[in-house]
Amino acid sequence: MDVTIRAVRPEEYEVLGDLTGFTYLGDGLLLDGEDDYYLAVLRDTERRAREAEVLVAADEATGRVIGGVTFALGGTAWADIAVPGEAEFRMLVVAPEARGRGAGEALVRACVDRARAVPECARLVLSTGPGMVAAHRLYERTGFVRTPERDWDPVPGFTLMTYALEFHTTGV
Repeated sequence: MDVTIRAVRPEEYEVLGDLTGFTYLGDGLLLDGEDDYYLAVLRDTERRAREAEVLVAADEATGRVIGGVTFALGGTAWADIAVPGEAEFRMLVVAPEARGRGAGEALVRACVDRARAVPECARLVLSTGPGMVAAHRLYERTGFVRTPERDWDPVPGFTLMTYALEFHTTGV
């Protein structure tokens, strides 16, 4: 499948929000299922697009949105772990029926390209759940390495693993 990576369009906010929410629910990534507070955050693409950069993977044949990701510079509202001088991506999703066809990797590579284009950005970071083994393989295949010293608990008892991709060394 050929995919195009581009900025989300306003008429796609609801589609991407639903895809993101349904994917997290379907993959068992929300601790409280449909009652999880984070579900509303995942579905609010309009807010994410106002405050960060939201990209979609669109099937070139149909134009249908089959994935998405949020990209943020460190120190901004959508950066959970990135500090100034870093960038972060979050909420990477690919529709279950489109997985294994390169959309996720294309979204990750687009985030890498965006981060590399920022002169002061030394690394791209991300958080991931321990059970997201296929995602871990994707991150490692694209050059990310585990950074266990940065693992964190967004809520008590739920630890997110972290990865980073270094662009250049700073200081010595």
